[in-house]
Amino acid sequence: MGMPEPNGHWSTDGLPDLPPEWGRVVVPDDASALAQEAAQVRRELHEAHRDARRRSFRPTLSLPALILVVAVLATLAGLVTVTWPRAAPSTARSAPAPARDPLPDPAGRPLPALDLVDEAQAPVPLRSLLPAVILLVDACPCPERVTEATTAVPPGVRVVTVVSGRTVPTAETGSAPGVRRLADPADGLRALTHANPVPGTVDVILVDRTGTVVRVAPAVGSVEEYRADLNRLNG
Repeated sequence: MGMPEPNGHWSTDGLPDLPPEWGRVVVPDDASALAQEAAQVRRELHEAHRDARRRSFRPTLSLPALILVVAVLATLAGLVTVTWPRAAPSTARSAPAPARDPLPDPAGRPLPALDLVDEAQAPVPLRSLLPAVILLVDACPCPERVTEATTAVPPGVRVVTVVSGRTVPTAETGSAPGVRRLADPADGLRALTHANPVPGTVDVILVDRTGTVVRVAPAVGSVEEYRADLNRLNG
């Protein structure tokens, strides 16, 4: 039995049934004195019971169901990727390439030592024909341009027609006399003009007797475009 205390409560000192770590336990005579502690205990029990019910109703997925869910999500992701509207390609222009330095003007420079070929495929050193008006006739035979050149050149200046490759075209009937017709296997004269052939025109290279290029005139349509430079060829 417990021991009565002066305040009317009973102490459990000396009772062997209680664990010693509980310490001293005092039991009041009036049970209403424990109402607050009882209400706290009931609340704790209620919350513990509610948490247990929530855990018992929490859904769980089995392995087959989990695999099925993953497969469905992967299929939906693939459909979204295929059907999603793609952005229109950008219409912004790319940055322009940096401008290249202009090719050097061949005027005032020595004529390269080129060997051309004649109708018999014999080599002809071009410098042996100077001074000369050289007409590149790849884009147009232009017999009228050849004729007016032979008429305009000063005495002692040759007129030379040149085509690319190794084959010299057959002379046309009525061709201007005294014209040297050659082919340029290495295409060195075309490279000297820095220009592509233009149909209906000829490219003209004027070279004086010292082998210096006086002028390069691309896409010429008339002798008047270079007549003023002809007198410089004998200088």
